[in-house]
Amino acid sequence: MKSSADRKAEREKKHDDQVDQNEQPLLAHLIAFRGCVLRSVLVVGLLCIPYLIFSNQIWEFAAEPLVEALTSNDAQEDEDDAQKLIAVQPAAPFLVPIKFALYLSLFTGMPYVLHQLWRFIAPGLYLREKKFAIPLFASSVLLFYAGIVVAYFFVLPLVFSFFAYVAPTNVEYQPDINYYLSFMLKIFLAFGVVFEVPIVIFLLVVTGLVQAKTLSKARPYIIVGCFVVGMFLTPPDVISQVLLALPAWILFEIGLLIARLVKKKKAE
Repeated sequence: MKSSADRKAEREKKHDDQVDQNEQPLLAHLIAFRGCVLRSVLVVGLLCIPYLIFSNQIWEFAAEPLVEALTSNDAQEDEDDAQKLIAVQPAAPFLVPIKFALYLSLFTGMPYVLHQLWRFIAPGLYLREKKFAIPLFASSVLLFYAGIVVAYFFVLPLVFSFFAYVAPTNVEYQPDINYYLSFMLKIFLAFGVVFEVPIVIFLLVVTGLVQAKTLSKARPYIIVGCFVVGMFLTPPDVISQVLLALPAWILFEIGLLIARLVKKKKAE
C-alpha cells in the first residue's frame, strides 16, 4: 500500500508532466508566431528611435576606450588635442553611428524578443520544463550582457592601449571608424557568447549527457579548446585571444562547480 508521501510525489509528478491540452490548428500557431515577430520588431524599432536621435553622443561613448588609449599613449593633457578616429569613406561619419544605434537597439531589445519567443513555445512545454527553462533564459541574458560589459570596460581599453604602445614611432596609429565598429562588435559578440559557457556546462551535466568526472578529466583539452575558440571568435591578435580564453576557462570551472552542487543536491 502506498504511503501518503508516495501519493503526494505521484501527484506532483503528474502535475509537472501536464501540458496545455488546448490543441490549436497550424494556422493559429502561425498567427501567434506572426504576432510575436511583429511585437518584437515594433519594440526594437521604438528602442532605435532615441538611439538614432542621440547616435553621435552614443558613438562618442562607444569609441571612448580607443580614444582614451590613443590620448594616454601620446601623454596629451589638453582635451582639445585628444586623438580622434579617422574616416576613410566619405559617408562613414554619418553611417557608422547610425549602424551602431541599430545594433544597440537589437542588443537592448533582446530580452523582450526572447520573452516573445518564450510566450510562443511555453504552451507546448511541460510544467517541469517551464520551471527549468525560465531561470536558464534569465541567466543566459544576464551573462550575455555581463560579457559585453567586461569587453567594453576591461578588454577594449587593454587591447587598444597595447596596440598604441607597440606601434612603431614612425607610424601614426589612428584606426578607421569602420574598423573600430567591426572590431568592437566582434569583441562584444565573442565575449557575450563565451559568458554562456556556464549555462552550457550546467545543461550538459544536469541532463546527463556528460558526466562531471568526464569533463574534469578532459580539462587540459578544454583549456586548449578555449584558446582555439578564442582564435576563431576574436580578431586576429594574440591579446584578444588570451583575454577571451582565460574567462572561458574560468567560466567553465564555475559551470562545472554549479552543476556538481545541483547534482549533489538532487541526489540527497
